[in-house]
Amino acid sequence: MSPQIRTISGLSKALLRLLDFMLPTWGQKLPAAKRFKLVLDGEAVLDKETGLVWEKSPGSQAIDWYQAHIYCFQRSVGDRKGWRLPTVEELASLVDPTQTSAPYLPSGHPFTNVIPGGGYWSSTTMANNTSHAHGVGFNNGDVNAYSKNAGIYAWCVRGGHGYDAY
Repeated sequence: MSPQIRTISGLSKALLRLLDFMLPTWGQKLPAAKRFKLVLDGEAVLDKETGLVWEKSPGSQAIDWYQAHIYCFQRSVGDRKGWRLPTVEELASLVDPTQTSAPYLPSGHPFTNVIPGGGYWSSTTMANNTSHAHGVGFNNGDVNAYSKNAGIYAWCVRGGHGYDAY
């Protein structure tokens, strides 16, 4: 094999390894030790299953849905801006339904300050009642509907597509 072909072959393999790291494979289910990686000087967590970056320590003050949007927008974690509320699908992706006690997160997760009995806001407004938004309760892993004026917690995320239905 010529040196040029070996070099191209080596570059192709290196590129494939890089893409494998960067692009999540939605069919994979990783154990927490491989799924989560501390980034931004340990202040945030990369989820290798989804490609999202989460605050390592979510907010501990109960706030309404409107304040939660502002809270995430104004956040600076690991000297990075660009944080937002997650969609309900993104937030629910953290739930491990095999857990039998709160918080319903994968065993060995690196998150701190997760309030087991508290709900966490998503950016997703309920389609049939726009005065309510979806949230996830890590006390049982359920997706719930909350009045947008209720006080629950914000867990900010970076990356992904994000959207707010209303």
